Parts: sequence; C-alpha cells; structure tokens
Amino acid sequence: MFSNPDLFAHRFRTRRRLPVLMAMTAILLAACGFMPSFSDKKASDEAAQKAAQAAAETAAHAAAIAASSPIPPPPPPPPPPDAVARMLTYAERVRQMQPPELNQEAARLAAPGDATAPGNQLQLSLVLSQLRQLPELVRAQELLARVLANAGPDAQALHSLARLLAFRYGEQRRLEEQLEKERQQTRDVQRRLDQTNERLEALKAIERSLTTRPPAPPAPAALPAPAPSAAPASRGRATTP
Repeated sequence: MFSNPDLFAHRFRTRRRLPVLMAMTAILLAACGFMPSFSDKKASDEAAQKAAQAAAETAAHAAAIAASSPIPPPPPPPPPPDAVARMLTYAERVRQMQPPELNQEAARLAAPGDATAPGNQLQLSLVLSQLRQLPELVRAQELLARVLANAGPDAQALHSLARLLAFRYGEQRRLEEQLEKERQQTRDVQRRLDQTNERLEALKAIERSLTTRPPAPPAPAALPAPAPSAAPASRGRATTP
C-alpha cells in the first residue's frame, strides 16, 4: 500500500496538518453561525468568545485523535525467494540444457573454492543427474549425502529438497542398473550370435569348396600279369661224395 515513498510522505504531512485544518474550519463555522449584528456589540463579543472556545476544544480533540492513532510505518519490502525456490528455478533451467552445456556447468560448479558450498553441491548434483550416466548419478548421490550431513544453516535450508532428490536418484539409479544389465545381456547374446554365424559361414565355405572341386581323373586299367615260365630240366643228380 505504501510502496511509493513520496506518496507515503505526502499522506504523513496531510495527517499532521489535519488538527490545524479542523480548528480553522471550526472557527470559520462559528464565525458564520454567530455573526453579531452592529446593534448588539455585547452579544457579538459573547458569540466570538464562544466561537473561540469551541475552536479550541475542536483543535484539542483533533490533536488527541491524531496522537492516539499514530501513522503505521510502511510495510517492509517483500522477502527474497528462499533457497528451495531458487534451487527449483535452477533445476528447471538445467533441465533444458544440452550435454555440452551440462559439461561446462559441471566444470564451473566443481571449481576449487566453490565446490564445498551446500548450494553448489546441490546444483552440481542436479547437473550430473541430467547426464543420464550411471557413474555421474552415483557422484550426484554422494553430493546429496554431503549436503544432508552438513548441519550448517545454509545446508539445513536445503535438507528437505535434498532428501527428495536422494529418493529420486535412488529410483533412477535402480532403473539405470537394470537397463545396464539388460544391455550387457543383449551384448552377450549378440556376441554368441556372431560366433555362431562365423562358424556357419566357415561350414558353408567348406561345403562350397567341396562342390566346386573338379572330379579326379579315372585310374588307368591294370596290365595283365605275365604267365609263369616252365621249370628248367634237371641237370643231373648230384654225385655223392
């Protein structure tokens, strides 16, 4: 209501002048109502005294009213947004960043000197969670644990949000680990399938080499064996000694 200082000062001066204005108005009214005639001077003097007395009473009453109701001071300016509101605004801005921008922001927040502040730690955890990588998500959980373990006033103002993010990161990590396990199983199946295809291609190559080889020439016919010759005649019996 009193956000404008000039307007507040003008109203304050008007309130201070109110008793004087009321007294002057009462005097004028009394003078108009009790205007004496020239023929009765005594009545005119009495009317003037009554008017002055009424004006004095009116001024005293107005002064008492002004003193009993002091002007309230102007309201203080609205407080700045709290730490949680600022962090939610930052989270919305981080959500719209691209991976190169996220890497630059993470490098800025991890700079020496600022990395130990609770607000920077929470902001860095928000940036790392947007990278969608399991190691970075584990690092983001560690940063939240540091904020929750900090008993300083700056950290305590962020504890409620840090607990909420810790629960969300736990669910996200469980899903990421399950997805990574399924990816590993898919890679194993693909590797075994590739090995099976390689063996099948090797068998097909052997089969093709057997079917495309020219036939071997027929073996030559065997020659007939010669007839055995007749035994020579005995040349005589050996003489006995």
